[in-house]
This record gives sequence, C-alpha cells and structure tokens, in this order.
Amino acid sequence: MKSFELFPKRFGVTPYIFLVYLFMPLFHVIHSEKQSMAVMGYGLLLLFLVTYWAIYNSKLDTNNGWWLTIQMAVIVIFTVFYSPYNLLLGFFTSNFIGWFAGEKHFKWAVNLFIAILVLCLGWIYIQNGLSIVLFLLPFLVVMIMSPFGIRHMNERMDLEQRLDVANEQIKTLIKQEERVRIARDLHDTLGHTLSLITLQSQVIQRVASYPDKVGVAALEIETASRSALSQVRELVSDMRYRTIEEELAHADQILTAGGVKLQVHMAGGLSELSPLQHHIVGLCLREASTNIVKHSNAANCTVQIDMGQGVSTMRICDDGRGMAPAKRGNGLRGMEERLALIEGNLAIESGNGTCLLIAIPLVVKSEEVIV
Repeated sequence: MKSFELFPKRFGVTPYIFLVYLFMPLFHVIHSEKQSMAVMGYGLLLLFLVTYWAIYNSKLDTNNGWWLTIQMAVIVIFTVFYSPYNLLLGFFTSNFIGWFAGEKHFKWAVNLFIAILVLCLGWIYIQNGLSIVLFLLPFLVVMIMSPFGIRHMNERMDLEQRLDVANEQIKTLIKQEERVRIARDLHDTLGHTLSLITLQSQVIQRVASYPDKVGVAALEIETASRSALSQVRELVSDMRYRTIEEELAHADQILTAGGVKLQVHMAGGLSELSPLQHHIVGLCLREASTNIVKHSNAANCTVQIDMGQGVSTMRICDDGRGMAPAKRGNGLRGMEERLALIEGNLAIESGNGTCLLIAIPLVVKSEEVIV
C-alpha cells in the first residue's frame, strides 16, 4: 500500500521551508482587535494552505489556475483587511505561476497577477501613503519577474531530462548497432573459414581409404581452424585492417578447396586506396568468394581490379548458374552497408553466371608545388 505524502518527494524539504513565510500573516491574525477578524484570518490561512498543498500535488494547468485564483483572492483580503505587508505573500503565487507549461495559461496568470498587484498597490497608496508603496515596490518588481525566471528554469530542467532520455536511447541504439556490427564481422570474417573447414571435411570423407590424403586434409583443417581462432582474436581486439592482396590469397584458398579456379587481373597498384577501403573491399571479396563456393556451382572465377580516374572498380565474376534478380541475402546486404561507409556501391549482373561490380571513389591527393 502506498504511504501518504504531504508533498511529492521530488520537491524535497522546499515546500516545508516556504511555510515559514506564513508567520507574518499569522502574526497579524493573532493580533487582530476583533474576534471575528481572527476567526476569518485563521480560515483564510487554512484555505491558503489548501491551495498551497493542492498546487504541489496537481499536474494540470487548469486545476492550478483555479487554485491560484483562490490564492490571489486570499492575498488581497489579507492585504486590505489585515496589513499591506501581507502583499509579500505574492511570492508564493509568482513562484507557482512559473510552473504553467502552456503558454496560454501562463500569460493569463501573469496578467491577472500584475493587475491584482497594481490594484493592491493603488489601495495601499490611498490608505497608507507613498512611503509603504516605495518600500514594497522593489519586492513587487521581483514578484513580476519571478514567473519568467522560474518558467525558464523549469524549461531548461525539462530539456535536460529529455536530453538524458535521448542520450540513454542513443546508448541503446549504439549497443544494438554494435551487436549488428559484431554479427556482420563474424559472418564476413569466419564464414569463409568455416566453409573451408566444411569442404575439407567432405574431402576427408571421400578419401577415407587413403591415409596419406586424409592426413593432408586433416592438416589443412587444423590450419583453417587456427586461422579462425586468430580472426576471432582480431575481432576482440577491434580487428586490424586487412589488405586486398591478403583477401585475394584467402579467396584463392577457399575457391580452390571448393573446386573453383581463380584468375586475378589487376591494372595498376592499390596504393591509392586507404586502409579502410582495403579492409571493406577485402571483406566484400571474402563474402563473394564464400557465396560462389556455396551457391554458384561454378568452375571458374575471375577478379578484375581497375584503378581509373577518381574511382576504383573490382569485378568478381563466376560461370555458375547465376542468381534471381530480386534474391539478396544477408551477405549482399552486408556488403552494401559496408560499401556505403566509404561512399561505394554494389551492382549485380546475372546471366551466364554472376558478376558483382564494386565501385569506390578515390581520394585525390594534391601535390605540393614548390616555386
């Protein structure tokens, strides 16, 4: 069962401390000359406390508007019938006006509050003279300015809370993206090695009656598994960049194990590519070679690399059975996502086999001219 709270915990002890300012009207009520005035004063103080409690526990601007109207009326009665200094109770009201979230309610409350302060000040001038008016005037200016300052402070606090929520959402999205990245890296990095181990295991089954061949195939499986372990360690250490030349060697290994002959044609060097471009294009090559072994039934694969003006292209073609135009699995989508990081793109041609065309822009390095 929820325990009763006089004021919400989020406000701390502040609501209790502010009640100290009620001692001034209480003093005037206690020293009232007429008993009827004292009774009315105690009733007004009780009504003021009710409005004070209700505003702290209300979350609707409409409800607060009614409670503040009653509170202003109580302040006017205390000022007119008890003491002009009771007008300083308006600090309570000015604080609460700043809590209005809606612009319409805020402007209405501020205008009403200013009108009441001006009327009370005029009455005090008529009844008590200019000296008290001059004494109260600085306090009234602070009262009028307080709602704007408090509202601005509340808006900043609300903005900070929303920023905190947004930051938490961003952290969650970053974690989700990191999981996707790790899954993609595991797929791209280990997929071809595990495929190679599978192919070599099938070879062992076919040559089970030839101990020498079994030994060679088992050694190749051991080598591939050690390579997979090394790749996992690289992923844990945030991976190092691999070059296209290294990935070509890996592609030759897995394609040969799958019975596919690889031919590489390279026009120009790869020095113009950045390490990140090497790494991403190499992962695309790894994915392509794995798909060729798994799905193409190809006998030959050709990799053509050209370094043109402002763009580098890699064409990976096989003579297999091709693929359906609309059929794109996680591997191809992962390739497109990775290439997007370096402003590259992927095109697919399927007819007598399948061709993947990878194009990435080259960064033009300006040469320093010495005169």
